[in-house]
Amino acid sequence: MSKVWFITGTSRGFGRAFAESALKRGDKVAATARKVEALDDLVTAYGDDAVLPLTLDVTDKSAVAAAVAAAHEKFGRLDVVVNNAGYGLFGMVEEVSEQQLRDQMESNLFGAFWVTQTALPIMRAQGSGHIVQISSVGGVAAFPSLGAYHASKWALEGFSEALAHEVAGAGIKVTIVEPGGFSTDWAGSSATRATPNPAYDQVREAITARFGDARYADPADAGAALLQIVDADTPPLRVFFGTEPIEIVEPLYAQRLQTWADWQHVSRTAQG
Repeated sequence: MSKVWFITGTSRGFGRAFAESALKRGDKVAATARKVEALDDLVTAYGDDAVLPLTLDVTDKSAVAAAVAAAHEKFGRLDVVVNNAGYGLFGMVEEVSEQQLRDQMESNLFGAFWVTQTALPIMRAQGSGHIVQISSVGGVAAFPSLGAYHASKWALEGFSEALAHEVAGAGIKVTIVEPGGFSTDWAGSSATRATPNPAYDQVREAITARFGDARYADPADAGAALLQIVDADTPPLRVFFGTEPIEIVEPLYAQRLQTWADWQHVSRTAQG
């Protein structure tokens, strides 16, 4: 049986790849974007019986509720909800303004939080559903100049893991997708950048030296990967997209475990 999807941020990048993969195999998609005209080609290609284009800024809580309700009214159910909308905020912790941090959280965290909360009663009534949160390798690892972005993704992962335990008995699944580097415009025109402080020029130079020549994968392939996840009887709570994340995370977790072990003598003193 075909699935009904609700996907945020479908104008380009991962969101577009997910929507096209679902539609190509005959699923139905409620596709959202800040500018709904960016979705005209999806409607032309697949028809308005399969595509519901919706204008949505996920930082508008009431608009989120209206969009989810519209999708449910048109299609009668919601099988897969993909929280993909978001952007990158670049700046050292000292450089980022309070408003920039709040805006980052509104989009990357609260947007996903509101969509999730609104969809859950529908899925619970169905006795089934799958919440997919698009996080990042930056949801488990951290790099200079991305502190605010990491804060949003680590928070997303925390509430999503708790949610997975809370709704397992209701037939609802949760998956956190942690991609590596993809050509999604995350660091391009959709990104926000803090005003540089010259005190961090050497840190920026080191970042450029490490990542300046990086080549990023095509997000189109991620659509087929997500289909495998949502079709699985027992999907993973967490899954990497791309080969880069495992190369980053394996040594990172080994280092964390070693540090905890090395300082265990101090840990014991904390409880008397």
